[in-house]
Amino acid sequence: MQFDPLSDAFVRIFNAEQAGHYEVTVSPASKLLGNMLSIMQVSGYVGEYQQVEDGRGGSFRVELIGAINRCGVIKPRHSVRRTDFDKWESRYLPAQDFGLLILTTNQGIMNHHDAKKERVGGRLLAYIF
Repeated sequence: MQFDPLSDAFVRIFNAEQAGHYEVTVSPASKLLGNMLSIMQVSGYVGEYQQVEDGRGGSFRVELIGAINRCGVIKPRHSVRRTDFDKWESRYLPAQDFGLLILTTNQGIMNHHDAKKERVGGRLLAYIF
């Protein structure tokens, strides 16, 4: 029984990365997880990914490239103002301009660098470095 599919997906990705695997399958597939994987791919943390349809709601097959040191979801989902990104960066990331905070905004899911450019706030979902 899964209580937080997003957390389970990030744990599977991190564990497979630490074990030296080149590929991991993450299920169940969702639009939220797909958007987060695309942000991770554009930022260079994972390689190609594809959605695989099976009888249980689908899954994602993710290619790992060995770039993840740590990743996880942020619980509870803190609200972030556009002026408070520095506080949250220092809390969840090891150094300035190293890693990503992924957040959901009214303009969609984006990393904190894009949210600063767009001048929007939102709710924190995950971190990765």
